[in-house]
Amino acid sequence: MFRDFLLAFVRLRILFHALREPIYGLDFLREMNRQGYHISPGTLYPIFRKLVEEGYLEVYQQVVAGKVRKYYRTTWKGEQTLRETYAKARKLWEEIRELESHFRSER
Repeated sequence: MFRDFLLAFVRLRILFHALREPIYGLDFLREMNRQGYHISPGTLYPIFRKLVEEGYLEVYQQVVAGKVRKYYRTTWKGEQTLRETYAKARKLWEEIRELESHFRSER
């Protein structure tokens, strides 16, 4: 179950980063690892593909140093999803913060 929660965060982080600027797989994978999300290319690339298929990302290719690299950008649909998710996540965060004293008392 934890993996399912983690992958939801990964999807949202992809949309967020690809909204700010185009991203490509290897660079994004390195960034995720720096942030503590230890995922493999075998996990990440199918997520990219599915987000493209479902219209949340768009992909284009560019040659960099003689190699073809796929870049991903968030679409309008992806941006709208981020907006909706942001509102829900903000509400959830407020509720979680209310539990802070509960978690502290368990120590």
